[in-house]
Amino acid sequence: MPRVPRGARDETDRIVELQKEVGQLKDAVASHAVVDQAIGVIVALGRMAPDEGWTVLREVSQHTNIKLRDVAELILFWGRGGQIPEEIRAALEDAVDRHGPPRIPGAPPLE
Repeated sequence: MPRVPRGARDETDRIVELQKEVGQLKDAVASHAVVDQAIGVIVALGRMAPDEGWTVLREVSQHTNIKLRDVAELILFWGRGGQIPEEIRAALEDAVDRHGPPRIPGAPPLE
C-alpha cells in the first residue's frame, strides 16, 4: 500500500467527517420540514396556535412511543386522504381536545 503523507490523511479524514455532517444536516432539514407540515395539519384541523400544534405532536409521539418524525409522516399521509393507525388517531384526538380552542359555554360545538 502506498504511503500517504500525514497531512493528506488528515485532510481526507476531515473531508469524510464533513461529508457525514452534511448528510446529517440534510436529514435534519428534511425531518424539520415534515414536522412543520404535520404541525400545520394539526393547527388547521384543531383550530389552535402553532405552539399548541407542536405540543400536540410531541404528546402523541410520547404517548404512543413512536418517533416524532414518524408520527408527523403518518399525520401527513392521513391529511392527504390516507389512513392513520388507530393508536395515533386516538392519541391525536385526545391531545387536540386537551389543547384545542377553549369552548364558550352555550356555544354550538366546533365542527
